[in-house]
Amino acid sequence: MEQISPQREKELAEIEKKLDTFFLNKNILNQSLTHSSFGHEKKIPDNERLEFLGDAILKLVISEYIYHKFPERAEGDLTKIRASVISDDTLAMIGKQLLLGDYLLLSPNEKRSGGTKRKSNLANAFEAIIGAVFLDAGLGKSREMILKLLSPEIEKTSQVGYITDYKSTLQEYTQKRKWELPRYRVIKETGPRHRRVFWMEVKVCGKRYGIGKGRNKKESEQRAATRALNNLKAEELGGRKKEGKGIKGLISKVRKRIGG
Repeated sequence: MEQISPQREKELAEIEKKLDTFFLNKNILNQSLTHSSFGHEKKIPDNERLEFLGDAILKLVISEYIYHKFPERAEGDLTKIRASVISDDTLAMIGKQLLLGDYLLLSPNEKRSGGTKRKSNLANAFEAIIGAVFLDAGLGKSREMILKLLSPEIEKTSQVGYITDYKSTLQEYTQKRKWELPRYRVIKETGPRHRRVFWMEVKVCGKRYGIGKGRNKKESEQRAATRALNNLKAEELGGRKKEGKGIKGLISKVRKRIGG
């Protein structure tokens, strides 16, 4: 079992207070806050496996909660609400509120490059903590913590017009016009394995309408879809303006002939 220093014990106690929970196994809490860069360097377990577990528990808890909370909502709406609530942006926001960056164990290089504030690190750490709470105290306690921290976000994202699943919105946009479905493709990957950045393009009817980059494929697809929607709407608006000018021009010509 890993030896935890008195200073680290004090830091972990601060985290417990923020989370309103108490860990019987302090090592698992410490592991949830151990970045892979630090783990590889010190040859100790990092938080990637806990993150995997926490991600699954988070999806289960949010899915069950919104299923009962919104009995009138269709499956598509529930999917959009969940996607927004468990997005990296939301989880990183929670991580920032909890000041998780101050408690993350990072390698010197990762710390120098801004790892304490990096969105992916904060989101991953929060998911890892969920996994740690589940292993230490069970599903009931992890559910209680998740809903306490994410209920305000569920209320906000469930409001009509707030849902921001741009990928689904783009698909609905193309289906309404009876076009082929958008096609996504990774065009570039950069960065080291633990900080991979994906560049995704999206094509509609064979034409590229958007490029997005993100820490995972889901995030880059959403950003590409956002740009595609903006470009498609601008193109559509431009077409309407041209059409309007054409009609006005025709009316003007007719009036001149009548007047003549």
